[in-house]
Amino acid sequence: MNSMNSNSPMPAVGIDLGTTYSVVSALDEQGIPRSLPNAEGELLTPSAVLFEGEQVIVGREALKAMGGDAIHVADCPKRYLGRRVYPRALAGMEYPPEVLQAWILNKLRLDSAQRLGKFRQVVITVPAYFDEVRRKATQDAGYMAGFDVLDIINEPTAAAVAFGFQQGYLSESGEARKAQNLMVYDLGGGTFDVTVMRIEGSEFKTLATDGDVHLGGRDWDQRMVDFVAEEFLRRYTKDLRDDPNSAARVWRECEEAKRTLSTRGKATVACDHEGDWVRTEITREQFESMTQDLLDRTSLTCQEALRAAGMDWGDLDRVLLVGGSTRMPQVRKMLADLSGREPDHGISPDEAVAHGAAIRTGVLQSQFEGRPPKMKIQSVNSHSLGVVGRDRRTDRRRTAVLIPRNTPLPTSTKRLFRTHTENQRSILVQIIEGENPNPDYCSPVGKCSVPALPKGLKAGSPIQVEFDYAENGRLKVQVTVPGTEIRLAHELRRENSLGQEQLDQFRREISGFPPPVIPLSS
Repeated sequence: MNSMNSNSPMPAVGIDLGTTYSVVSALDEQGIPRSLPNAEGELLTPSAVLFEGEQVIVGREALKAMGGDAIHVADCPKRYLGRRVYPRALAGMEYPPEVLQAWILNKLRLDSAQRLGKFRQVVITVPAYFDEVRRKATQDAGYMAGFDVLDIINEPTAAAVAFGFQQGYLSESGEARKAQNLMVYDLGGGTFDVTVMRIEGSEFKTLATDGDVHLGGRDWDQRMVDFVAEEFLRRYTKDLRDDPNSAARVWRECEEAKRTLSTRGKATVACDHEGDWVRTEITREQFESMTQDLLDRTSLTCQEALRAAGMDWGDLDRVLLVGGSTRMPQVRKMLADLSGREPDHGISPDEAVAHGAAIRTGVLQSQFEGRPPKMKIQSVNSHSLGVVGRDRRTDRRRTAVLIPRNTPLPTSTKRLFRTHTENQRSILVQIIEGENPNPDYCSPVGKCSVPALPKGLKAGSPIQVEFDYAENGRLKVQVTVPGTEIRLAHELRRENSLGQEQLDQFRREISGFPPPVIPLSS
């Protein structure tokens, strides 16, 4: 596998763009993935953005500023991808979450360039349970940060690739190794994924995936914050959570206490607010009790993923732990009890995802240079994809699924629909994701319209909708009217996505790069 160092004709990096921390990795001269320290000399870069006057500061200093300047810090913007704007204004401006993600990516790019030289190409990872809108937002963030985004791959898949590389599955003799069924349990700072995979030779096949984009280590932190804040409230009848700076300081204390409880039986949290302070001792047993329901949610999700893969715990060869929050003893004990074996933490929970993304860059370079790829990755979609239709018997809006969840990717499918009225002159195709038969309880992906239908179409005339769903979870939609020359391929209109002009403007502001020049065709 070729290296992605500064001597490479096409340097690239893999980035684990995390909710709380982000990591960059590149392949060395021997094709081995290595994590790249940031400008501060640390492997983990806090995913926080501080607005200070005209300056935008990313990383450790932004995180430190939360104790005294919390209202100017955007913390964990990844959790809000898919929304129109971050929940509160920053420096008097409302920013889309993907713009904040772009500032984080830009720092990672600049810091990595100090070691690799200039480069533009990247593979970025996302939670397997991210929907199409969040994947598009992540791709847009990479664009605004000045990157050429080669691929968007799932975090559990990247971790499995790193594991397979470490175990020799991608070596010259890797094809002969025994096939393994894996569960990747990925509990990060802000998201949770579980993916069931099979590694056979150099083929990485996802069988099922499930997860929760609003469950992560931050939720464990919040339980401890609430515990300490309630103690403060009892003592002083003041709620420190009402003050952003006090809340940020106690959150940092609780995050550190959580780490302490992974190795010790008790920890102490000190907090101050308006001149008053308390020291609260918390035992591991107390912490595990107050967070048991969060852990139970991950257990249920694991069992759902196994069921979808047609397996039970005895069919698994390994359970891989990924994400910093898997260091909590309660996670490891739960998985050991469920699976009957000790979970595997032989790969770094913080770095494995970025390493897998870096290995993916090497595979893509091989393909670009016309060499056969060293491995094959097959993913599945995490949510059913369909359109809003009408039940002809009841005239009620219904979810018409075209691609069920856990369908192997890439895939293409088509389905016939019917016009609703006589002489209908246009149609609106509303694309949604979700499992509920009522589209009101599904997530809107986007819309596309077909104007100027032929005159005189009878009610019930056929309209064909075709979905092409790529390996990276990106969707193309094509609408045709059988019997006519109408055949339209659509770029979706996403209500909460930035337009190209806005993307270009932020790209100049954040990275200093102009939009790429697209040559005119002859």
